Amino acid sequence: MTGDVTLFICISCKTEDGGAVRAGRALFDAVSAGLISGAVGNVDVKPVDCLAVCKRPCTVTLSGEGKWTYVVGDLDPVAHAGDVIAAALSYGATANGIIPWKQRPQCFRKGIVARIPPLGFQPEEPA
Repeated sequence: MTGDVTLFICISCKTEDGGAVRAGRALFDAVSAGLISGAVGNVDVKPVDCLAVCKRPCTVTLSGEGKWTYVVGDLDPVAHAGDVIAAALSYGATANGIIPWKQRPQCFRKGIVARIPPLGFQPEEPA
């Protein structure tokens, strides 16, 4: 599936209890299945071996051409899969990638690790 949004999901993230299934892999599987079953939006979900946010697993990144990139951690593979899908769809509906605060799922409000400007970003001059 290709689209306006690329959702990278770290599949290396482990659960604190050291379970057999990696939490990041479980989140990737749940989000991928949810997007296929819902058949909405233009979201390209890609597994990533490591996003280097190991202290805040599970971690995802939302990015798109000419848009700000979000890095979000502290996600639960079961409880937050629907929120990740909702955020990806909201992100895709924006022109610049900035999802208004009140439209972000709660786990995205609390879990933001970074917001990165798009390549070629030109800041406005201060008045």
